[in-house]
Amino acid sequence: MRFALLGNHPDGFNMARALAATGLHALVAYAGPVPGFEALRQVGLNPKGTADLEEVLADPEVETVIVAGNPGDRAQQLRRALQSERHVLCVHPADSTPDVAYEAAMIQTDTRHVLLPLLGDALHPGVARLAQLLRQPDGPIGAPRLIVVEHTSTDAALRDAAMAGAGPALPGWDVLRSLAGEVVEVSAFAVHEEVLSGEPLLLAARTESGVLIQATFLVGQPEGCRRFTVVGSAGRAVLTLPPNWPGPADLHWQTAAAGDRQEWPAWEPWPALVEAFETAVRDNALKPRSQSSAPRWQDEVRCLELDDAARRSVARRRASALEYQEVSEEVGFKGTMTLVGCALLWSVLILLILAAWDRRFLLLVIPALLIFLGLQLLRWVVPAPRDSHQERSVPPA
Repeated sequence: MRFALLGNHPDGFNMARALAATGLHALVAYAGPVPGFEALRQVGLNPKGTADLEEVLADPEVETVIVAGNPGDRAQQLRRALQSERHVLCVHPADSTPDVAYEAAMIQTDTRHVLLPLLGDALHPGVARLAQLLRQPDGPIGAPRLIVVEHTSTDAALRDAAMAGAGPALPGWDVLRSLAGEVVEVSAFAVHEEVLSGEPLLLAARTESGVLIQATFLVGQPEGCRRFTVVGSAGRAVLTLPPNWPGPADLHWQTAAAGDRQEWPAWEPWPALVEAFETAVRDNALKPRSQSSAPRWQDEVRCLELDDAARRSVARRRASALEYQEVSEEVGFKGTMTLVGCALLWSVLILLILAAWDRRFLLLVIPALLIFLGLQLLRWVVPAPRDSHQERSVPPA
């Protein structure tokens, strides 16, 4: 499969190398800064270089597009790549707000092409092993009660902090959702009334399964580390990941009776993401999380929603609750019925006013109401798809 790279973000660059390394995919076009083009040539990739996005999307050879531009350009690149009806791999975060992610999901529903975020942390075997322990109520840890996250970085700012008009994206949401399920309430604390990329951030959250989360984000530290400590009813487990990929990781858990430890050598998510992409293309549909741990676009949507909730919590100095609605035909149906209902009420009011001059207008009120009730019956006539959010297994509280 031939693919194109838009931009020179490191994640997009690494994904392009991983795709080319399989021998089944070829990088044929690159649109971005000159240094990125030179870096591709140094690793043996020789795509056609251009600064024009539309020229790349007009190339009939391009079947897949990696969206990896600057934060300010990424949303437009994503939108145009989807509209050109190609498979799309997008660097996280897609934008500073979830609105573009919602729009991308709706476009993908129409085009039926694969849309995947480059979220690979949750694919680490250590995360999978820890999630397995949490789903064993009689296991060594017991039922999870609290997850403590420590995210420290040697950089001066959180990664991908230069989002236009908003604060930085917070890392680790995909791992937390893999471990504890959906987060339904977020409370964040910062020095100022906005999330600044170089300032510390303290975050507390609650999942729908009753697990509490405490997270700290610190930059400019002597050492970088990502540590997830799970406190259960019978013991605790600590998963330590490197600050950046590739790198080793270890998981150790301790109970009152005994303890154990498991280690993994240097690992990077790109081969796993390539496998997830190839599976999605082959099946022409993404598998739900209950069947596969591969990332879905819904994971990107959730991460952006949680970032937005954290920023709102800091600005308003209070907790932000999240009420999830899946981007689906059911949500579109509800929105359409709301618009139809409002239009019906206005039309009935107008008919009643016109009836003061001609009573025959009253005869149109009852048919209008019957038509609206008939549309409402479609909710029961057409069965709704099973909600993957409800099907997703989460650890017991």
